[in-house]
Amino acid sequence: MSVPAATEVRASTLLRRPRLWLLPTLLTALLACLLSLLYMGGVVNPNAELRRLPIALVNDDTGKPPSGQQANLGARITAAIGSDDAGGKAGWRVLTRAQAQDQLDSGQVYGALVVPAGFTDSVTALTTPGATQQPEITVLTNPGKGSLGSSLASQITTRAAHRASQSIGQQLTASAGAQTSPTTKLLLADPVEVVTEIGHPIGAHSGLGLTAFYYTLLLVLAGFMGGNVISNGVDTALGYADNEIGPWHTRRPTVPISRTQTLLLKMVMTAGITLVSSSLVLLACVAVLGMDASHLPLLWIYSYCAALAVGLGVQAINAAFGGLGQLVSMFVFIVLGLPSSGATIPLQAVPGFYRFLSHFEPMRQLSDGVRAILYFGARGDAGLSRSWLMIAIGTVLALLFGFAMTTYYDRKGHKRLTPQPA
Repeated sequence: MSVPAATEVRASTLLRRPRLWLLPTLLTALLACLLSLLYMGGVVNPNAELRRLPIALVNDDTGKPPSGQQANLGARITAAIGSDDAGGKAGWRVLTRAQAQDQLDSGQVYGALVVPAGFTDSVTALTTPGATQQPEITVLTNPGKGSLGSSLASQITTRAAHRASQSIGQQLTASAGAQTSPTTKLLLADPVEVVTEIGHPIGAHSGLGLTAFYYTLLLVLAGFMGGNVISNGVDTALGYADNEIGPWHTRRPTVPISRTQTLLLKMVMTAGITLVSSSLVLLACVAVLGMDASHLPLLWIYSYCAALAVGLGVQAINAAFGGLGQLVSMFVFIVLGLPSSGATIPLQAVPGFYRFLSHFEPMRQLSDGVRAILYFGARGDAGLSRSWLMIAIGTVLALLFGFAMTTYYDRKGHKRLTPQPA
């Protein structure tokens, strides 16, 4: 006796079922709202959020103090600027010229304001007959800290230098007296020229300091996408997921295997396949596109370890959360990571919530290391040492969390599917 074929259901019938709409609508709306708030919340108004941006303040002035003064003009200017935090936006660091250069070279400051040697003498000379040479104050930028961060530091230092110039001009105009010529009065009104220079240059093929961010993003995406592709591929091969390509659909016989052994398989495959993907990221960026990069062997090893840490984290999250794992790992590694990375907008210029996330979010830890290798001579104090430490911690946590969860599930008898005969 033949079994009657099931009647096909039409889409128009299903569309009239409110319950079918409910969950997708709620999840989609929630995700859209969260993504909007999280992404845009960190970039809407960096100037308003800016707090204590690290900037070096240097006094190289060796001139003698003017009569009746205990300190030369350089010391007085730097003292006045250092006591004014520009409404909380500047975190001035009073340093020697050598110390300032060292912190520029290690990415610890976003810029510097330098009062040069002989500044007092050049200012005093303005009151002499025939004076035409303007004294200078130098603003040093640090493009390796990102174009926005360097620009914010440059704005703060330039404004501080102009305020100092106007203050000096008022004093000089008062001391020069009424006999001063109109030309000299104009010169004395704003006597100091502000000169902007690059304090720590980076290569022309460095994306104005943005290649570190995009290279980090590539490593995170390589680990994230690679981890999910491997996870889905293994589940399909073992018969725990359907394989559907276009109109073709297959389901392989289920292989009897525990959750713990499945996770071990996925993690070992992640370690092997990530070696290929991370190497291709480096090859494409440096060899094909010509990105400026030194310390290539170190960058290659770092790229592999960074992408691997992300890939292992993805496997652990997928093993713990199942079908929701991809969504959870997307929030952990990308959604929350991008605005808290400090790679495009300084952490001093984002809301406190993102600064809190930056202490442990993977993208911030990885971007510091990439920036140190690409722009700051692979110095440990430029963020590389901390980045290596956080990669190690992240890898250990991924292994512990993943295998702890699968071992728990196995002991509780939570099998994924009942094995079926081939």
